[in-house]
Amino acid sequence: MPFLVPYAKHRHTHRRHGAVAALLVLLSGCAQRKTVTVVAVPDTTSRGVGVEDRGSQNQAATNWRVDTREHVDLWLHGFAMLQNDASLVPYFRLGYRASLASVRATGASQLDANRQQLQQRVTENLNLVSAQFLALYFASWDDMRQGVARFLGDGGEIRAARNNEEVRMYATLRTYFPSAADRDWLRLFMSALEDERSRFYRSYWLQQQQLHAGMRSQVMALWTGTYREAFGRFMRHTMPRQGLVLLSLPLGGEGRTLSVGQGDNFITVNLPPPGGDGREAMYVVAHEIVGSTSAAAVRDNASAADERSGETAKWITLAAVRGGAILLERVAPELLDGYHRYYLRVARADPGNDARAAFLATFPLPATIAGALERQIDGALGGI
Repeated sequence: MPFLVPYAKHRHTHRRHGAVAALLVLLSGCAQRKTVTVVAVPDTTSRGVGVEDRGSQNQAATNWRVDTREHVDLWLHGFAMLQNDASLVPYFRLGYRASLASVRATGASQLDANRQQLQQRVTENLNLVSAQFLALYFASWDDMRQGVARFLGDGGEIRAARNNEEVRMYATLRTYFPSAADRDWLRLFMSALEDERSRFYRSYWLQQQQLHAGMRSQVMALWTGTYREAFGRFMRHTMPRQGLVLLSLPLGGEGRTLSVGQGDNFITVNLPPPGGDGREAMYVVAHEIVGSTSAAAVRDNASAADERSGETAKWITLAAVRGGAILLERVAPELLDGYHRYYLRVARADPGNDARAAFLATFPLPATIAGALERQIDGALGGI
């Protein structure tokens, strides 16, 4: 039952000591930005890790590969079928649930039968939205199902863990599901997804992978041929050295980024439709890799009153979209107009005769934050 172990530190993230304590940073900012960084202090005795090797770091983006994961898509599919999302940048691809109506036998699965109960708990505890990251910690659906079953069987008690791997896994699960009511929700959701997978999703996902084979090849070619190197100028100073760019069926303009260290780092983005434009995946990669930088620019220039009023959370979402555009203007300007138009479409906004002007109007930021965002991105590109 392999579980991804938090190990390596993110270069610009606050550090906490201890394996369990390190995992408790998971929810910081997740509901606002849908991005997570997990940090743990390296075990330099056993691994021989010390000061970062600048020569190795310069290879950062070249070690990021493109892939897909069925269990990640299944997990996100479950949330997409539950959530009614009117966000400016929605959690999932526009029209995702409706697009499945013609191929999915609505009402036949446990996910349909228990939808109201599952939705109610998500409404009562908004932190459950952050649990969308959980599947990224497991290598497969079987690993995830077994690990969650063990956690639930032990009542969510970290002290009941049998070894260090279980301690880390239980600590992560308990961060997302701290109360008995949350764990009851998890039990019901896992059962519903298992039923959904056997009835529909497994065969659907395999079919979609065949239909998307050409698009997946197009995205891979764009990444390995051009944009991995272009984005590498920024990533080598802001991202782990290696990881996976996962192409996901349910996602749209809002990706899911998780860093747990070593090679277990993920940028989960949209898989454009067959016959579509593979550059759309590059747009969302740009949006995702500026996530921590844009959040820092906002928090450095927001007040406690902004935090209490909800302005900070709103600006973090806007800054990620604006930050992606700033990055592309610096490293891949040929993508900029398409990026503007893609995120306007995601936000259900009309580009009119001037897509750039419409983009700035749709995703406005205070001048102080916009300026700080540009400086931070330029600093990262310059190696500061």
